[in-house]
Amino acid sequence: MTPEPGASSGWWLPLAGAAGFVLAWEAATSGFGVPAYLVPSPRAVVAEIADFPGWYAEQALYTTLIALGGFIAAAVLGLLFAIAITESRLLERLLFPLFVALNSVPKVAVAPLLVIWFGTGAEPKLAIAFLIAVFAVVIDAALGLRSAPRDVLDLATALRGSRLRILWRVKLPAALPSVFAGFKVAMSLALVGAIVGEFVSSQRGLGHVILAAQGSFDTPRVFAALAILAVLGVVLIAAVEAVEHRIMPWRRGEPRRRVRGAEA
Repeated sequence: MTPEPGASSGWWLPLAGAAGFVLAWEAATSGFGVPAYLVPSPRAVVAEIADFPGWYAEQALYTTLIALGGFIAAAVLGLLFAIAITESRLLERLLFPLFVALNSVPKVAVAPLLVIWFGTGAEPKLAIAFLIAVFAVVIDAALGLRSAPRDVLDLATALRGSRLRILWRVKLPAALPSVFAGFKVAMSLALVGAIVGEFVSSQRGLGHVILAAQGSFDTPRVFAALAILAVLGVVLIAAVEAVEHRIMPWRRGEPRRRVRGAEA
């Protein structure tokens, strides 16, 4: 099978953009003589990571596990909650306003309570990652579940399909694009939640690295942790997209086909 035009360059353009950003950063810090305690050069950041690779890997692994734990909880419970409120009008009126109200409370304000309730281990960080990520899953999943074609639903009802079979065979497949859109947003938010949790109470993780380095004005270490976080975010989102393409292979390359159709 002949690959689609532009498919082989899918990774080159982002890499070229990242390389251009790093070169501009290096040129700006060197050309304008910016002090390292304000903005270190990319070489200083790479040297910082190269001096302590094992330690940075350990901190990154801890943050990644916290983010993944919060994301998985948000994905499972958020999808179940979305199904519940779309299948029951009573539950939607009873629980959804409360859910929106709770989501409006800043998670940083809730974090000290979570430390009191769950201690200083991984549990409060997992809870914060979950709370920050779950709203995106619920909103996008509920939107997708309500987007099933009306004529298909009517046909399934006329064929005496049960509510469970209609949900499984019609609504969930129709909702998958929206569900995975919510998953991708939730993954990035779970990473943010993990960092917020580590800011509040932690002796490990990239959030703790940033907080400790900020206190000692170790700017290269702060930038090193931020660079690792940026790479982690890209990798985790790419992992979700890989699962999406695995489950919905027909959507691979869909934007390109749509653009070519519009041009025609």
